[in-house]
Amino acid sequence: MQIHIPTPLRAYTDKQPTVSVEAATVAEGLAALTAAHPAMQQHLFTTEGKLRSFVNVYLNDDDVRYLPSKDETTTSSNDELTIIPSIAGGCCCR
Repeated sequence: MQIHIPTPLRAYTDKQPTVSVEAATVAEGLAALTAAHPAMQQHLFTTEGKLRSFVNVYLNDDDVRYLPSKDETTTSSNDELTIIPSIAGGCCCR
C-alpha cells in the first residue's frame, strides 16, 4: 500500500512524499508507517493511541471515519492511504 504524506509532515519521513508499507488494514498501514518513521507517531496519534481529531485519513477516495469498519477496513497492495491534516486559522475581516 502507498501512503501519501502531506508536505508539513514530510520532514518526519525523510522528505518522502509517499511511503510504501505492507498492511492488511488501514490501522496496520498507519502502524507500519509509524514503525518505519517513529516521529510521525506524535503528529498522527494521541498519547492514548487514537488518531488525532484534526488528522483525516482517506482510503483511496473514501474518508476512513465513514467506512463501516473504519480503520479496521481491509486493504490490498494496490490501495492508497492519504493523510490530510485539517488546517484552521485565518483572520477575521471587518
